[in-house]
Formats: sequence, structure tokens, C-alpha cells
Amino acid sequence: MRRSSFVGALVALVTSAGATLAQSYPTHPVTMMVGFPPGGPTDTLARIVAAQPDADVTLQELDLSSLASVRAAAVALRTAYPRIDLLINNAGVMYPPKQTTQDGFELQFGTNHLGHFALTGLLLEQMLPVPGSRVVTVSSLAHRIQARINFDDLQGERSYSRVAAYSQSKLANLMFTYELQRRLSGAGTTIAVAAHPGLASTELARYTPAIVASSASASKMIEAPATAGARSAS
Repeated sequence: MRRSSFVGALVALVTSAGATLAQSYPTHPVTMMVGFPPGGPTDTLARIVAAQPDADVTLQELDLSSLASVRAAAVALRTAYPRIDLLINNAGVMYPPKQTTQDGFELQFGTNHLGHFALTGLLLEQMLPVPGSRVVTVSSLAHRIQARINFDDLQGERSYSRVAAYSQSKLANLMFTYELQRRLSGAGTTIAVAAHPGLASTELARYTPAIVASSASASKMIEAPATAGARSAS
């Protein structure tokens, strides 16, 4: 992993989808670390550099469905980067068949919420001394589909709906952001915010159930490109 070659560069960590997010900082030097799981897109680095030629980009192996991988990535990032200006918790899974993470959590809750929760906690010390630093967690208006955390069946072992599980994970994102911001408010340096990217054209929707996809297809005329979704998170 290499250090920034820019003086005063914005040091940003993005979990996945870094190419479109890089375009959100066209006039500012960027040192960008992009977290991708093993076997992720091999052309990621080239796409990010094409979008932002002045960016100093590093790919960091990060599997959010594995807490061991999250810890290992955090150690590597803390060693290489004494400060982080921006953490964008962007990666996620939506509507996959029922699965569990390596640690035994329901996949969507474990990846979308618990993985980012752990990563943020492990990197927060790199951000607190940095004025204007920011934790951005990408949530979704889909949290309204199930506006509660089902603590009685958090893993969906008694009854599982992949749509409800996704909505629960997005609600957890919001609850985490609200509480993190409450705790950070006294520090005066770092803030926590959440973003809804809208109907962005990305690979996230590849597991969308047919009934949801058919209703979503009617919204294609208002679906935004991935770059527009990225701007909402930056």
C-alpha cells in the first residue's frame, strides 16, 4: 500500500464503487483507497484512474461479510494512513438468496450494517483529529418497507424475506448514523451523515425479485446513472 504523493490531498476510503465517486472530486487532489472483496472487479483501478487521472488510488482487500477481513483491512489502513478525511460506507448486497456471513450473521444485515459498523469503529481514531472529516453511510428509502429492527428474529431464522432483510439492514444504517452523530457532536471535528442514492443504475439490483423488478421497471425513466448516485454520497 502506498502513501499519498499529494500535499493536502483528500484522503478518502470508499467501500466499493470508487470509479463514480472519484468523479465527485474533479478539482481536488484525492488519495483514494477502495475496499473490494477477493475476486472483485479486476478493472476497478483502471476505471477509477480514467475517471480521476489525478487521484492516487490504492485497492484494499476488504470483505465486509467477514469481520476478520474487516479487522485486517483496518490494520493495513491505519498503518498506511495516519489520517482519513472521508469514509464512505457504500458497499452492500440487496435481495440475495438467504445466506449467512462467515461469522454466522444474515448476509444483508452482516454486510450492509455490521461490516460497516466495525470498519467505522476501527478507523475512527484516524478521523477524529481531522477537522471536517466525515463518515457517510449509504442507506436507502427502502428502510421504510420494514420500519423496525426485528430483534426477536434478527437472523430471519423463523421467517425470512429478503426484501424485509434488506430494509432492516438499511434501517440499521440510519440508526447507526444517528447515534454516531450524537456521540460525535461534542468533538466538533468529525460528522456522520447518511445518504439515499436514489434509483441508481448499478449491479446492486441483480438479485431483485421479479415482482419488485417489474414495478421498478416503470421507474426507469427517472432512474439516475451511477454517477448521480455517487454525488449524493460525497
